[in-house]
Amino acid sequence: MNDTRIECDSMGELEVPAGALYGAQTQRAVNNFPVSGQPMPTDFIRAVARIKAAAAEVNAALGLLDQRRAKAITTAAQSIINGEYDDQFPIDVFQTGSGTSTNMNVNEVIAHLASRGGIEVGPNDHVNMGQSSNDVIPTAIHLSAALAVQEQLLPALEHLRAAIDAKATEVDGVVKTGRTHLMDAMPVRLSQELGGWSSQVAQAIARFTDCQARLSQLAQGGTAVGTGINAHPEFAARIAKALSKQTGLELTPSDNFFASLASPDTAVELSGHLRSYACVVMKIANDLRWMNSGPLAGLGEIELEALQPGSSIMPGKVNPVIPECAAQAAAQVIGLDSAVTVAGQSGNFQLNVMLPLIAHNLIVSTRLMSNVSRLLADRVITTFKVREDTIQVSLSRNPILVTALNSVIGYNAAAAIAKKAYQAGRPIIDVAEEETEISRDELARLLEPAKLTLGGIPQ
Repeated sequence: MNDTRIECDSMGELEVPAGALYGAQTQRAVNNFPVSGQPMPTDFIRAVARIKAAAAEVNAALGLLDQRRAKAITTAAQSIINGEYDDQFPIDVFQTGSGTSTNMNVNEVIAHLASRGGIEVGPNDHVNMGQSSNDVIPTAIHLSAALAVQEQLLPALEHLRAAIDAKATEVDGVVKTGRTHLMDAMPVRLSQELGGWSSQVAQAIARFTDCQARLSQLAQGGTAVGTGINAHPEFAARIAKALSKQTGLELTPSDNFFASLASPDTAVELSGHLRSYACVVMKIANDLRWMNSGPLAGLGEIELEALQPGSSIMPGKVNPVIPECAAQAAAQVIGLDSAVTVAGQSGNFQLNVMLPLIAHNLIVSTRLMSNVSRLLADRVITTFKVREDTIQVSLSRNPILVTALNSVIGYNAAAAIAKKAYQAGRPIIDVAEEETEISRDELARLLEPAKLTLGGIPQ
């Protein structure tokens, strides 16, 4: 039996795998771009399929497409949205910069599926009616990103913030040595430290939420160069409404199709927010690693849940694997953002020509940050134990507590006490009692660590 069949496009005949649902244009792209082995993300493919379903519905309502073909197209597109044919989209991320290959891949698969009912459905004339790759792909970037932010990223960040806040409440009574420059500093409550993380996550949530308004503006209707050639005058508004109904998002046509086709500024903005949040994840992950370090020769302030053996040669070793995982994901997102930044500059005249790379990196970065946020919440923040004994030993010997005496004995005298206490390895209260005329009871009151976390001038 033959394992290929012959398909035709405007360039002629081409052999295609016999079981493939796509046609010649997809096969040409597969042949032309054997680069990374990474196909476009399924979330992006499904966004393109959503556009095809909405376009068929709109074109039928406008009297441009017969109802039978429209129904066949929407049914086929829905099967792709449902994930039934993920293996039929093999084109590499690194392809034609407009994403035309992926647009035609989806067109061909939908046309093939829609034609099974005995009706001829063409990938260009019917599935792609009123559209161009040049407005479909920017629209799919916005649509897939907006859905990923709404359904994956924001819930994950809210989950992480809730876990941090709950843990902060649990450990509010724990006072520990603060650190600046990795050196001992004035005391803080552990809840204050976690509160800083919570605030960072909350600010990230606000940035992503604000960006959603711009992601909701769609390029669809601009067609080839932004003029809307070959699209009905009502097409843009109607397809935005149809996609809104499909997704639950509040979508509108772009206020300037020329800008939307040539300059993916909102995608670059979202990538920048993902980079900023990656820095938040890196900060939290590294703080957790330092606090967990030890258990004997490090800080040893907390104990993370033991998840797996930490060494192939050192028995009993357990490592902070989830913070390490999160830090690597954060580093990857920062690198992907650099690529998106370069890609965002590649709009020449009426079209950007690095759109597949932008689409891929946004979806991957969103997925990475969503997943590691939940991991940090569930496997680290919620489960870590506080080693109060270790914290108290370090806190009681912290010479920087003498800062509380600045307003009583002056900076220079306090510095001398701190230096002597550090060199002798003695608690600051013992040395201060010897070096000043302040009573021990008064020193205990002035140097009370919990009180010092409240700020202000010690009284």
